[in-house]
Amino acid sequence: MTFTPKLVALDIDGTLVDMDGVMPAPIRRAVRRVVDAGVPVVLATGRSWLGTEPVFDELDLPSGWAVSSNGAMVVTNPPLTIVHETRFDPAETIRRVSALAPNALIAVGDGLHWRASRHFPEGELLGRVKIESIEELAARPVSRVIVRDPETTEEAFAAMVEDLGLHEVSYFVGWSAWLDIAPMGVDKAHGLGIVCSELGIDPSDVLAIGDGRNDIEMLAWAGRGVAMGDAPDEVQAVADDVTGFFTDLGTVDELERWFPALAEAS
Repeated sequence: MTFTPKLVALDIDGTLVDMDGVMPAPIRRAVRRVVDAGVPVVLATGRSWLGTEPVFDELDLPSGWAVSSNGAMVVTNPPLTIVHETRFDPAETIRRVSALAPNALIAVGDGLHWRASRHFPEGELLGRVKIESIEELAARPVSRVIVRDPETTEEAFAAMVEDLGLHEVSYFVGWSAWLDIAPMGVDKAHGLGIVCSELGIDPSDVLAIGDGRNDIEMLAWAGRGVAMGDAPDEVQAVADDVTGFFTDLGTVDELERWFPALAEAS
């Protein structure tokens, strides 16, 4: 294979850290080998920047790029600079959600912070959260809309999403009755495209690894898109290859293919 990664794009949850946010030491070391090889590592995640920053710091990444909010926000750090933020009018989407699911929690991304209809479960929205009415949430452009209903089943929530008929926006159904709505055409591939344009790197030279439905566009876009072994079938279907499960350090296996660990000197 003639492919050689010139940029490595990494999802966070399920790729770098487990459900508790813990990063295995071998993953940290494997990412460090990429950095030491002089290849940019770009975190590409559905997390907000404030949720991305601790992982950026834990990996001790050099000053560089990150794609957060499923591609709606592209930053360089440190120092933190918001290079690009895509916003859209959320009024119609919020109106539909509030009519169809009046008990659901709604939050909108406003720069680095949030405005929400009610408080979300502890730890789910990082940063400052301002409580507002539905009318206030819908009053001006935002980078994303989050819909969360912790009291419903995943099946009922999925049915609600289907009934919403979201065709004019991009959306991703996540864990635990979580819906992430973004501007049409905005996803991780969109954000990474901005990064590659700035760095002069062709997408065909990008290695991307992810495990979620919000990674589908990124894995299809990258020159080599690799799905984790525990990714849903539809994610694995678009990938160029499938590595091992997270618990089996599948992320390490893929990174070591291109950035192998050197044998320790005797």
